[in-house]
Amino acid sequence: MPAMADPYFARTLVYVAEHNARGALGVIVNRPLDMSLGTLLERIDVHLDAPEVAKLHVLFGGPVQTDRGFVLHRPVGQWQSTLAINSEVGLTSSRDVLLAVARDGQPRDLLVTLGYAGWSAGQLEHEVAQNAWLTVPADQRVLFELPFEERLASAMELLGVNPTNLADEAGHA
Repeated sequence: MPAMADPYFARTLVYVAEHNARGALGVIVNRPLDMSLGTLLERIDVHLDAPEVAKLHVLFGGPVQTDRGFVLHRPVGQWQSTLAINSEVGLTSSRDVLLAVARDGQPRDLLVTLGYAGWSAGQLEHEVAQNAWLTVPADQRVLFELPFEERLASAMELLGVNPTNLADEAGHA
């Protein structure tokens, strides 16, 4: 929501990958860092054979474990450490997915993030009840096909909300 004061989350679109009684985990999908995937692979000593992925942006995924990479991708595939979010999308934190991307450019639909967003049990529900977040069912087109700067507005439009009509302050009568 526009009134979100937390600088980590202001004007962000978060894909919630897991939500259960212990809490929630997600990645921010619209905040590119000033780093390419080619640079990241070079820093972690992974040889790049698929030059078409070198210019992909790495994203700020959230304020938790910012030194660790997470790859949101489709298809789910068979990686060492993947959370299968649904039958089509996975979130992988193991190096083997980056090795495959560097070698073959696969999986082709992917977002690489540094860090993730995490909430303790009941925290996200409380924030939603306080109108800190709008929620919308995930749309893979928004995640994987739209430019970063269009993702938040497009997700809001799925709810029929025009982001320019939202105010960051409420009036009082």
